[in-house]
Amino acid sequence: MIDGVQLKPLKIIRDARGQVMHMMRCDDGVFTRFGEIYFSVINPDVVKGWKKHQKMTMHFAVPVGDIRLVIYDNRLGSPTRGEVQQILVGEENYQLVCIPPAVWYSVRSENDHWAMIANCSDIPHDPNEIEEVPIGSADIPYVWT
Repeated sequence: MIDGVQLKPLKIIRDARGQVMHMMRCDDGVFTRFGEIYFSVINPDVVKGWKKHQKMTMHFAVPVGDIRLVIYDNRLGSPTRGEVQQILVGEENYQLVCIPPAVWYSVRSENDHWAMIANCSDIPHDPNEIEEVPIGSADIPYVWT
């Protein structure tokens, strides 16, 4: 497990009418503050990333589809520096993933249809605090196949 990454199983309440999928509450231990909520769609056979936020903590849940989330830690002084973590998240493994600042991440839909990430970040989006490198970059020791 990458230092600072947290996983929390989430509750799904199902009945004959449909379902309610919980994500996060203000009294959850992982909640710090509200920045914004946004949704990101990942089309099949597309890899998004690599990105890292300098200030933002992200709280991902995947209510539609399934994704492979890959996280890479290159933070100086981190006990997990140099490690890569893969997490399957989605309808089949519904959980909240908290990604701390300064950790690289990339995602891909694991199905033959699109997947949707819901992110409740702790600060509003700011393009000046994001760093990106292309998929296949030598800076990240992971190869998407």
